[in-house]
Amino acid sequence: MDDQYENDEFENGEPDEPTEAADDSDAAPAASVIKERSVVEYDPLQRYLAEISRYHLLNREEEIDLGKRIQEEGDPDAAYRLATSNLRLVVKIALEFQRIWMQNLLDLIQEGNIGLMHAVQKFDPYKNVKFSYYASFWIKAYILKFIMDNWRMVKIGTTQGQRKLFFKLKKEKQALIDQGFDPQTKLLSDRLGVSENEITQMEQRLNGWDVSLDAPIKEDSNTERGEFLSSEEESIENQMAKKEIESILQDKIAKFRNQLSDRELEIFDSRIFTDTPLTLQDIGDKYVISRERVRQLEKNIIKKMKVFFKDEIPDFDLYE
Repeated sequence: MDDQYENDEFENGEPDEPTEAADDSDAAPAASVIKERSVVEYDPLQRYLAEISRYHLLNREEEIDLGKRIQEEGDPDAAYRLATSNLRLVVKIALEFQRIWMQNLLDLIQEGNIGLMHAVQKFDPYKNVKFSYYASFWIKAYILKFIMDNWRMVKIGTTQGQRKLFFKLKKEKQALIDQGFDPQTKLLSDRLGVSENEITQMEQRLNGWDVSLDAPIKEDSNTERGEFLSSEEESIENQMAKKEIESILQDKIAKFRNQLSDRELEIFDSRIFTDTPLTLQDIGDKYVISRERVRQLEKNIIKKMKVFFKDEIPDFDLYE
């Protein structure tokens, strides 16, 4: 899931089209539904909804301004405002998924909030897309992944096609029956755009049950199912080979760093070779240069690094 306004992980697994509204009308239905489902007068869900209702919703101009501050300056206060103003949108979407999950709604809200935070980081204010519409893809993607991972002890959907089938297979089969067709695997495959093998596997997963590896093969047997599974543990040879490669890379990176100027080294350490990169503006302010100049320097360093590694490790493919 990158900077596109479509979520590949979610695209074919979403049960309904996302809505583009995130106004005051979104919060009212959610509040009434939650109140009806509450067991006690002040349960955690009501308390959470009361807390998030304190944050006012943003208009389009405010969203764009906050988005620019986040993208160009890495402003944490702007990110906080953009996220908190859309917490009610997460609740609304979580309620749509609860008919499938039928368990703790707060679990879905929590996962949706993680998706919302990713949307805040990736939102491009220069594209003509409303933030609530863009964020709904991320929110639904994280909620959907949580449901898929926790539906059973064994995951029943790991690929894009399987996520799509999880929600649409049963519905499509019933639609074919209503139209007078026999829902054979080939027909379902054509209608859903996935392979016949995936159809068969998903039907087996949905219709089967989790089985313990410690369970005996037969009632009168002392042999457990787990004894017939081959070990997938990585061989000692592969482990040693990986350690050797890591050692070589560390040595080469240290050698490459010695070839960089102070400014290039700052960009390499703060932008390229880090899990928490600084913004272009931060580095530009430090060296009194524009963000575009920092971007050009970063691009040149990456190009220089590719040439260096090709010369130093001829068999190492940097493009994989």
